[in-house]
Amino acid sequence: MAGVRPLAGRAPLTLGAPSLSPPVSPVMTHPQKVRAPALARTAAAPARKPAPKPIDAATLDASWDRRLSRGLVSPDRSVDLHGLGLQGAYTLLDETLARAIATGDRVVLLVTGKPPPRESERPHARGAIRAAVGDWLAASRHGDRIAAVRGAHPRHGGNGAIYIILKRPR
Repeated sequence: MAGVRPLAGRAPLTLGAPSLSPPVSPVMTHPQKVRAPALARTAAAPARKPAPKPIDAATLDASWDRRLSRGLVSPDRSVDLHGLGLQGAYTLLDETLARAIATGDRVVLLVTGKPPPRESERPHARGAIRAAVGDWLAASRHGDRIAAVRGAHPRHGGNGAIYIILKRPR
């Protein structure tokens, strides 16, 4: 640091109060090890599966959102996950999405159950399926066919259900 000078036209940088630690000697006592370039190390590393891409929230136009919020859209297919374990719920959801895509359905109503009121009141509250649905949809084999996920209108289940809007078949 003794040979370092500030750039022309700039004042030396001071960072508040002076340090109470003793000055560091410019003499190196241990030689530094030379590391291999980063490219050589990463080339041998196994390829990792990319993280699932979250479903984009801004994929619907305003008319779709307006119709969904007013309850004017009727679901083409619905699935109720009440009473199922995590694995059973995931399997049923995957099969339902496969059938909906095969038949050209656009709106799937997924009934998960109402969320717990507040976690502070019920520390061991249930709702594992509802908590996992977002991750399941993002990582699903049908994830690229999902246009949007929205909360359901009260006539279709309100807080206890969601709409899964599928992309138009090409």
